[in-house]
Amino acid sequence: MRAFRHGVDLLTNADIAERTGLVRPTVSRLCRSLVESGFLEYDTQRRGYRLSIASLSLALSFRSSEPELESALSLMGDLAQGRQVNVGIATADLDEMVYLESVRFSRKGIFRRMVAGSRIPIADTSLGCAYLAGLDLTQREKMLQTLHQAHPHDWPKMKMAIQKALRMFRVKGYCYAQWQAGMGAAAAPIHSPSGRTYAINISFPVGAGDAENTLLQQFAPLLLDLVAQIQQDWSNPKAP
Repeated sequence: MRAFRHGVDLLTNADIAERTGLVRPTVSRLCRSLVESGFLEYDTQRRGYRLSIASLSLALSFRSSEPELESALSLMGDLAQGRQVNVGIATADLDEMVYLESVRFSRKGIFRRMVAGSRIPIADTSLGCAYLAGLDLTQREKMLQTLHQAHPHDWPKMKMAIQKALRMFRVKGYCYAQWQAGMGAAAAPIHSPSGRTYAINISFPVGAGDAENTLLQQFAPLLLDLVAQIQQDWSNPKAP
C-alpha cells in the first residue's frame, strides 16, 4: 500500500513489483487479498489497482489517536497567520518524513504545495534532521541504518549532512536546510504525550541577496517559542 503516492491514482502489477521489489506472483496474491478485504479496488478496463476509501478512514483513525495534535495545529495556525510564514509538522515513515499538516501563509518565494500525507526526504530536510535529533540514541542508530540501506550509494554524503545538522541542533536547538531552491527552513523536534516524536518547521523565502544568518535570527526564535508553547500545552492536559 505504501507504493501508492500522491499524484498516482492507479498502479499495475508491474508498477507495484517495481516499486516494492517483490516478484509479480507475490504482488498478485497480496493485491488480491487487499481487494477482497476492501483496501484496494481493481479497475478491469485499465488493469490496475487503486486505493479504496478505507485508506482515508485509516488516516482519520491515526489523527484521532493523537488528540493533542489539534492544540498544536491551533498554535501553528496562529503563528503562520500572525507572522505570514509557513509552519509544518511531520513524522517519519520508513526512510521519509510524512507531513501531518502544513499551514502556509507566506506568499513569497518558490515552493511546492505541501498537504497532509506529502512525503519528503529525511537527510536533506530540516524536518528530517530535526526528527533524528529528537530520537534517543538507540532509535537514531536504527533510523540511520534504515537510511543507509535505502540509499547505499548516497550514504557517505547523506551521513555528512546529517552529522552537520545534528551538531547544529546541539548548539542552537534547531536544524536548518534549504531543500528547495529559494526556500529555507528551520525545524525542531517535539514529543507528544504518547511518546511519538514529531518535527515542526518554519519555512521562509531566501533570496539571492539575503543573509541566511539574519533570516535565522528572525525566524528561529519563533520556531523555538512555538515548540515550547506546544510542549507546555501538552504537559498540562485540559480537564475533560
